[in-house]
Amino acid sequence: MKSCVVLFLGLLFTISVATAQEVPKRPDLYHLHFAAAVPGKAIQLGEFLKTSSPADHSLILRHQYGSEWDYLVIEHLGAKATVEAAGTPAPASARDLYAWHADTFVNGPAWADFVKAMGLGEAASKSAGSAYVVGTYRAIPGHRDQLEKMLSAAPSSGDPVSGAILMQHVEGAPWNFLTITRYNS
Repeated sequence: MKSCVVLFLGLLFTISVATAQEVPKRPDLYHLHFAAAVPGKAIQLGEFLKTSSPADHSLILRHQYGSEWDYLVIEHLGAKATVEAAGTPAPASARDLYAWHADTFVNGPAWADFVKAMGLGEAASKSAGSAYVVGTYRAIPGHRDQLEKMLSAAPSSGDPVSGAILMQHVEGAPWNFLTITRYNS
């Protein structure tokens, strides 16, 4: 990827231009919705998320331990996405289920690769007992490439990983990368 610096009406812009030979590592956009339920309402929030998420292009993960969120909804958007001012407001009954939520956009693998790595689609019956580990990572200044290389490395021999996804922050979060690792257990 080549970068060009452009001065336009006193404003400085950096424009990235892809060459014909470059193929993006993460060609698709995804919307991530981290949600925490008010105490005692996690089941109801989960039911709302299941009915309001597009079933054919999303994954909902229920948190077990290690962080403060209860659910992570991953929605595939495709190669481009548009955000409009009207948004998609939740009904009042659902708003009262949320303690808080955080939304972000990431780029990741093509949907077919995501489905395969996460054990969705036709292989879903084989991955019914899967456990997923979600991790977010922020690089220290000057070491982003090294972090990406480490996170992209194949699992070591003997590691029981069934699938792994690396996503890169595009907009809306304080971290650079998110990983999802699937274990059949």
